[in-house]
Amino acid sequence: MDYQEASVVSRTLIDKEAGTVTLFAFDEGQGLSEHTAPYDAMVLIVDGKAEVTISGKAHRLETGEMIMLPANEPHSLKARTRFKMLLTMIKS
Repeated sequence: MDYQEASVVSRTLIDKEAGTVTLFAFDEGQGLSEHTAPYDAMVLIVDGKAEVTISGKAHRLETGEMIMLPANEPHSLKARTRFKMLLTMIKS
Protein backbone atom coordinates (compact mmCIF):
# COMPACT_ATOMS: atom_id res chain seq x y z
CA MET A 1 0.00 0.00 0.00
CA ASP A 2 1.39 3.39 -1.01
CA TYR A 3 1.37 6.62 0.95
CA GLN A 4 -1.05 9.33 -0.20
CA GLU A 5 -0.23 13.01 0.22
CA ALA A 6 -1.89 14.67 3.24
CA SER A 7 -3.89 11.51 3.97
CA VAL A 8 -4.34 8.46 6.15
CA VAL A 9 -5.21 5.35 4.16
CA SER A 10 -6.06 1.87 5.42
CA ARG A 11 -6.64 -1.62 4.12
CA THR A 12 -8.21 -4.41 6.17
CA LEU A 13 -6.16 -7.57 5.69
CA ILE A 14 -8.09 -9.90 8.02
CA ASP A 15 -11.66 -9.40 9.23
CA LYS A 16 -12.86 -12.26 11.43
CA GLU A 17 -15.23 -12.59 14.36
CA ALA A 18 -12.22 -12.95 16.70
CA GLY A 19 -10.52 -9.78 15.46
CA THR A 20 -9.05 -7.73 12.64
CA VAL A 21 -5.66 -6.87 11.14
CA THR A 22 -5.50 -3.55 9.32
CA LEU A 23 -2.60 -1.86 7.53
CA PHE A 24 -2.48 1.95 7.78
CA ALA A 25 -0.29 4.46 5.93
CA PHE A 26 -0.01 7.99 7.37
CA ASP A 27 1.54 10.92 5.54
CA GLU A 28 3.84 13.08 7.69
CA GLY A 29 1.85 15.20 10.15
CA GLN A 30 -1.33 13.18 9.74
CA GLY A 31 -2.92 11.27 12.60
CA LEU A 32 -5.94 9.85 14.35
CA SER A 33 -7.56 12.01 17.02
CA GLU A 34 -8.06 10.73 20.54
CA HIS A 35 -10.60 7.93 20.78
CA THR A 36 -11.25 4.68 22.64
CA ALA A 37 -11.94 1.14 21.48
CA PRO A 38 -13.75 -1.63 23.35
CA TYR A 39 -10.96 -4.16 22.65
CA ASP A 40 -7.22 -4.48 23.23
CA ALA A 41 -5.13 -3.71 20.16
CA MET A 42 -1.48 -4.00 19.16
CA VAL A 43 0.27 -1.46 16.94
CA LEU A 44 3.40 -2.54 15.03
CA ILE A 45 5.31 0.20 13.19
CA VAL A 46 6.42 -1.31 9.88
CA ASP A 47 7.92 1.88 8.39
CA GLY A 48 8.74 5.36 9.67
CA LYS A 49 8.18 7.11 13.00
CA ALA A 50 5.03 7.78 15.02
CA GLU A 51 3.91 9.23 18.30
CA VAL A 52 1.28 7.16 20.08
CA THR A 53 -0.40 8.77 23.09
CA ILE A 54 -2.21 6.52 25.57
CA SER A 55 -4.12 8.10 28.47
CA GLY A 56 -2.12 11.32 28.06
CA LYS A 57 1.34 9.65 27.95
CA ALA A 58 3.25 10.02 24.65
CA HIS A 59 5.32 7.15 23.26
CA ARG A 60 7.71 7.67 20.32
CA LEU A 61 7.96 4.58 18.14
CA GLU A 62 10.06 3.70 15.10
CA THR A 63 10.18 0.93 12.52
CA GLY A 64 10.07 -2.50 14.17
CA GLU A 65 8.66 -1.30 17.50
CA MET A 66 5.23 -2.12 18.89
CA ILE A 67 2.87 -0.99 21.63
CA MET A 68 -0.33 -2.29 23.18
CA LEU A 69 -3.45 -0.11 23.25
CA PRO A 70 -5.53 -1.25 26.23
CA ALA A 71 -9.29 -1.53 25.80
CA ASN A 72 -11.27 1.57 26.83
CA GLU A 73 -8.14 3.73 27.29
CA PRO A 74 -8.07 6.97 25.27
CA HIS A 75 -5.36 6.97 22.60
CA SER A 76 -4.27 8.93 19.54
CA LEU A 77 -1.60 8.62 16.85
CA LYS A 78 0.45 11.15 14.91
CA ALA A 79 2.99 10.69 12.13
CA ARG A 80 6.41 12.14 13.04
CA THR A 81 7.48 11.05 9.54
CA ARG A 82 5.46 9.12 6.99
CA PHE A 83 4.72 5.83 8.67
CA LYS A 84 2.92 2.55 8.19
CA MET A 85 1.49 0.41 10.95
CA LEU A 86 -0.27 -2.89 11.39
CA LEU A 87 -3.16 -2.67 13.84
CA THR A 88 -4.21 -6.02 15.30
CA MET A 89 -7.44 -5.91 17.32
CA ILE A 90 -8.54 -8.94 19.33
CA LYS A 91 -12.27 -8.98 20.08
CA SER A 92 -12.39 -11.83 22.59
